[in-house]
Amino acid sequence: MKLSRLGPIAILACALALSACANTIRGVGKDVKSTANAVEDTVKNP
Repeated sequence: MKLSRLGPIAILACALALSACANTIRGVGKDVKSTANAVEDTVKNP
């Protein structure tokens, strides 16, 4: 495979990998926020 064809494929692969990581990080953030809200509700209303 020529180097000129490998570059765009590598860039596309990196972009897809980074977008997948961003979605995972957002999901973890939502989970942590949800857990914090549940703990706060439990503390306020035992």
